[in-house]
Amino acid sequence: MGEAGSVLTVTADGDVRVVTLNRPDRLNGVSEELHRRLAEVWRELADDPKARAVVLTGAGRAFSAGGDFDHLRRHHTDAELRERSIRLDRTIQTEMIRFPLPVVAAVNGPAVGLGCSLALGCDLVLMADDAYLADPHISVGLVAGDGGVTLWPLLTSLLRVKEYLFTGDRIPAATAVQLGLANRVVASADLHQEALALAHRLAAQPAEALRATKAALAAVVEQATRGGMEAALMAERATMTSPDHIRIIDELASRAERRSQGGE
Repeated sequence: MGEAGSVLTVTADGDVRVVTLNRPDRLNGVSEELHRRLAEVWRELADDPKARAVVLTGAGRAFSAGGDFDHLRRHHTDAELRERSIRLDRTIQTEMIRFPLPVVAAVNGPAVGLGCSLALGCDLVLMADDAYLADPHISVGLVAGDGGVTLWPLLTSLLRVKEYLFTGDRIPAATAVQLGLANRVVASADLHQEALALAHRLAAQPAEALRATKAALAAVVEQATRGGMEAALMAERATMTSPDHIRIIDELASRAERRSQGGE
């Protein structure tokens, strides 16, 4: 389900499947290909008869830095890509909510933008002590359509949601636990093994009861998020061509290019 050279890999650890975002040289930034694979992998895993639980993590030093600059810039002029991206965002959110197996996020580094939404879309969230969450959609001129508006109000207070979505500020791991956005902080060196151990513990639970309980909780989530998710997705699509977004992404991309060339 995922070869070593692909942007997303799936490996087996007994009856646990480890899904790894695999663009470490780009901090697992979401390219068009990775975006598509994130929409496909949940159905593939649900069809795996030997899988009982999943760990989601990132390769290298980041969980995911969010949208890749090259990919974001293409949205400014490509209407078909904008439509496709919104469909993929809708699919990712819906598939993760409805996914029948328990998913443990092993947040091994920064989880930003869509990366943050992927982490918080999991059932349990373990964070390395040096990791953080952030959703800077608004700070780059976008509506937080890929999960911030949908998920955060179910996990923490609306006041906190507004503070961190409106400002885009980073949320350190310990603060994320205090806010209810993560379950616990783990030493970075121990994160992978702790996430695997927790996933194996969930995999050993009576499967029918666990799946039925998760499905019932999913019904609650879908009922609560039905209107907000679609409104946020449509608003995000509209802001993909806003002057603010185009200007900010061009500035950030140019700055990143200068840094990579040693100009800053």
